[in-house]
Amino acid sequence: MPVVAAKPAPVAAKREIGVRAGYVKPVKPRPERVKPAAARARVTLPAGYKPTPNEEYMGPYQLEYFRQRLLKWKNDLIDESKQTIENLKEEVRDVGDEAERATRETENSLELRTRDRYRKLINKIDSTLKRVEDGSYGYCVDTGEEIGLERLEARLTAERTLDAQERWEHLRKQMGD
Repeated sequence: MPVVAAKPAPVAAKREIGVRAGYVKPVKPRPERVKPAAARARVTLPAGYKPTPNEEYMGPYQLEYFRQRLLKWKNDLIDESKQTIENLKEEVRDVGDEAERATRETENSLELRTRDRYRKLINKIDSTLKRVEDGSYGYCVDTGEEIGLERLEARLTAERTLDAQERWEHLRKQMGD
């Protein structure tokens, strides 16, 4: 019986994770994270507490501080959205002349756009709160490096270090997003 060599299976093109438009995301080991149980443990913050660089980065006090700030921000946005809805409900629809009606429609459109921005921001805050709970808050989603207290104070929902954010925005611009 003749021996027939089996044809090699076609090799599918490999697509490496993290490769886009010629950029290979650097693979760096992520630092030890706060354990999820520790992240969920609530501490009572001292009055006037502010995170400082000389304490444990994203330790229980810092996580609780940022969690409370995020929750307060979310509640403020929800309250403003409720106020917007009330304003639109109370508004009298029968407005006299066309110019006043056009002005009111423009104001309503602006209110609704603002409300939509709040909705998106609330979703972003919710995803950030999940990162606080799982212990990944404060660390770059791309590199695993510490984002830093100053950046987090300025932008509570920051997911990347400044350098990683600039690279990410540059890539998005190149890809046309």
